[in-house]
Amino acid sequence: MDFGTLGSVVGITVICYLASLAAEAASLKDKWTSVICGGLGGILGGLGFFFMPDYPAGDVISAIAVGIVSGMAALGSRQIIGRKKEEKEGET
Repeated sequence: MDFGTLGSVVGITVICYLASLAAEAASLKDKWTSVICGGLGGILGGLGFFFMPDYPAGDVISAIAVGIVSGMAALGSRQIIGRKKEEKEGET
C-alpha cells in the first residue's frame, strides 16, 4: 500500500469509530459493535473504490477487504481506549 493514500483508509476508520460510539449510545449489545464496524467499513471501502481516485485497492473485493480491516481497526482502537480508562479508574 502506498502511504500517500493512507488518508482514505484513516477516514473509514474514523467513521467506523464514530459508528461504534453511536452503537454504545444506543445501548446496543457489544456483539453488534463488531458487525457494525466491519459492515460499515466494507460498505465504505466499496464506495471508496468507485468514488476516490487514490483508493489503495486494485479491485472491488480488495477494496471491501481494506474497508473491513479499517472498520476492525476502529473497533480495536475503541477497545484499547476502553481498557486504558478502566485501568485508570481502577488505580484511583
